[in-house]
Amino acid sequence: MQTPLQIDFHGISHSDALEAHIREKAEKLDLFHPHVMRCHVTVEQPHKHKHQGNHFNVRIAVHVPGDTIAVNRYAHENVYVALRDAFEAACRRLEDSIRRLRGTGKHHREQPRSGSEADSQ
Repeated sequence: MQTPLQIDFHGISHSDALEAHIREKAEKLDLFHPHVMRCHVTVEQPHKHKHQGNHFNVRIAVHVPGDTIAVNRYAHENVYVALRDAFEAACRRLEDSIRRLRGTGKHHREQPRSGSEADSQ
C-alpha cells in the first residue's frame, strides 16, 4: 500500500505482530479500489471484564476520492477475528463504491406481473 496508513491502539498495548497483521490487511485494500488515498485503523479494548470475554473493537476509515468508507464496531473476543471481519466489510464497501462510480450497481430483473394484475388494467 503506497497510501498513508495510521494505526491506533486504545486500551491495549502496542504489538508489532498485530501492527504487521493490520499492514498486511491494509495492503489488500488497493485490490478493491484503485484510488485509496489513506486508511486509518483503530483497535480498542474498551472494557476489561474479569468474568466475561474481553471484546476488541475495530474501526476502519478508508478515504477515496469523493468518499470515506467507514467500518465501525466490529467486536470479537479475538482481535484477529475482529480485524478479519472489519477488513472484509471494508472490502465489500469499497467494491460497492467502485460499482457506483462505474454505474454498474446490482441490477434486479423485473418480476413478471401475475395474470390478475395484468388483466385488471
